[in-house]
Amino acid sequence: MRMVFGLVLILGLGLAGFAVYMAKGFISTSQAKTAELQALADGMVDTVQVFVVKRQIKYGERLTKDDVRLVRWPVDAIPEGIFTFPATEIEEGTPGEDLFPKGSDKLRAVLRTMELNEPVLALKVTQPGKDAGITSRLTAGMRAFAIKVDASSGVSGFLRPGDQIDVYWTGRPPNSESDGNITKLIQTGVRLIAIDQSADDDIGNANIARTVTVEATPQQVASLAQAQGSGRLSLSLLGSGDVSEVGPIEVSQNDLLGIVTQERVVLERERECSIKTRRGSEVVEIPIPCTN
Repeated sequence: MRMVFGLVLILGLGLAGFAVYMAKGFISTSQAKTAELQALADGMVDTVQVFVVKRQIKYGERLTKDDVRLVRWPVDAIPEGIFTFPATEIEEGTPGEDLFPKGSDKLRAVLRTMELNEPVLALKVTQPGKDAGITSRLTAGMRAFAIKVDASSGVSGFLRPGDQIDVYWTGRPPNSESDGNITKLIQTGVRLIAIDQSADDDIGNANIARTVTVEATPQQVASLAQAQGSGRLSLSLLGSGDVSEVGPIEVSQNDLLGIVTQERVVLERERECSIKTRRGSEVVEIPIPCTN
């Protein structure tokens, strides 16, 4: 009897130890899983649904609901002017308007080519119902002005809508004492909105344009019109992101060739007075003091 009791006691202690061991392992595994889930939770970021295109969409095409899909995008990495769903204002992010206005069949037109899975941005589409023309690129209060160019004055055809240029005038100023022309910087940092009759900034080849259209204030338009009618305009392309300020620039032919203009010194001759007297057949001039 005692032997049986001892065997039962030993078996009970063994089972208790095994249970403790199993419980310890379970607790350790649970703690590891909890820590892993906490780490994942700590690494999670807030997201919002944004519209991206499902295919390549080129300039001038209408953007339909079949062309886009919704994806999750980190809120702290939202590009400026992005369209979200539902339409909300995210600081430095969304424009706060619907990509497809409710109750309207007016579609937006594409202003710049968008590639597969690229987010739809406000600067790449027009307002609902608007065409992808020059008027859609004009900033409020600005005007469009066309400038005639050729291979030399138009930067050899490498201009694109959206580029910034400086405009130089070459001609002879009115009432100028010099016989040569001068070249003067008359406008700086002017934005191009169209090349010839196209506002598409995805031009593939370097074509020689005959006209470029710039965005300018009414005052700048008047200056450019006056300059184009009185001389020759040349364009200079600015580098991408160049915000440096340029002071007044004017170069004449003398400046170009290094010719220094010297002032003429006029010497006054001393006044001489005289009278003429005839002596027979000879006329004699006799000097006398000048009285006035």
